[in-house]
Amino acid sequence: MAGHLSSGTHFLQGNEAIAEAAMIAGCRFFAGYPITPASEISEYLATHLPKIGGIMIQMEDEIASIGAIIGASWAGAKAMTATSGPGFSLMQENIGYAFMTETPCVVVDVQRSGPSTGQATKCAQGDVMQSRWGTHGDYASIVLSPNSVEEMFYLTIHAFNLAEQYRTPVILLADEIVAHMREQIHIPPAESIDIVNRRKPKTQEERFFGGEEVPPMPSIGEGHNVAVTGSTHDEFGRRFTADPGVHQNLVTRLVGKIRNNAELVMDFEAYNATDCEIGFITYGCTSRAAYEAIEMARNNGINAGLIRLKTLWPFPERIVQSMARNAKKIIVPEMNVQQLFFEVERATKGATEVIPVNKIGGGEMLTPEELYSQLKGSEN
Repeated sequence: MAGHLSSGTHFLQGNEAIAEAAMIAGCRFFAGYPITPASEISEYLATHLPKIGGIMIQMEDEIASIGAIIGASWAGAKAMTATSGPGFSLMQENIGYAFMTETPCVVVDVQRSGPSTGQATKCAQGDVMQSRWGTHGDYASIVLSPNSVEEMFYLTIHAFNLAEQYRTPVILLADEIVAHMREQIHIPPAESIDIVNRRKPKTQEERFFGGEEVPPMPSIGEGHNVAVTGSTHDEFGRRFTADPGVHQNLVTRLVGKIRNNAELVMDFEAYNATDCEIGFITYGCTSRAAYEAIEMARNNGINAGLIRLKTLWPFPERIVQSMARNAKKIIVPEMNVQQLFFEVERATKGATEVIPVNKIGGGEMLTPEELYSQLKGSEN
């Protein structure tokens, strides 16, 4: 697969890195509606996606955008949309449809301050729980959290690979700070990048919605007779809403294919995580301040550690519990009002004290000095 840029070192904006990575991952269809702070993704793809045989289309709204990429995916294309909080809210019903129909696609949510219109140009991390629980019913989501421009690039490719491997929508939960900063990144040669493609059926008799944990996915127009419905359906896709057993088997498999492979999906970065006295659990843009706070602590003789989550959902409980066994306190910094904090608190099961550090409004980031001050105070 090819993108617009050649391999080598480039100086890119975070949103540009997402768009470039999507093309390299094989994305050939993008549908979206302009919204701050995600608009640069669609602008970049509008310029460059047609050059490699792809299609970028501006839809009338975000509901149409998610619907369009679901349709494109069933037509055989790798597809993506990008939005921010208000648009992400509008997409939720069709995201649920994508879960139910096992449609691989990537949804980028570049978070901004809310609720509602909020502070449209300011950074926040308020969509953490919405990315997991935004649509109704039982399902299991995969949500990735980049903290740099380079990770915007690599986690976008990873999002497409996970979507194709598990036949599921995958959320790339970015934020305005990382989306709009510019950093140096390295794009490796295309042949060195692992690209995953969905498994296609070999015969007409295969069950496209069951029979195995992740069934093969046909493309419309390739000669397979396939029904696609958001209603409860049997293993052949046929609408089957009267039998509780059919629904039980379907939803259990949809949840199970993510939960059963959670250890393979989950990713994190750890520093002195299992032997520290005070630990940080962080993600996204706030993790950048935590690095420096840890360095300040180490220079002042404080035994501090860090877990930086690249995967928010499935939540990596095991490494969090490992930290909690020895740490006297765990600090969870966020640009929201304690969203991931409660998940960390739940996972630690009372083994240690979990302390929230939160800042919202005006897009002001938590600083290394603020985090170090909290860490130093927690030492006492």
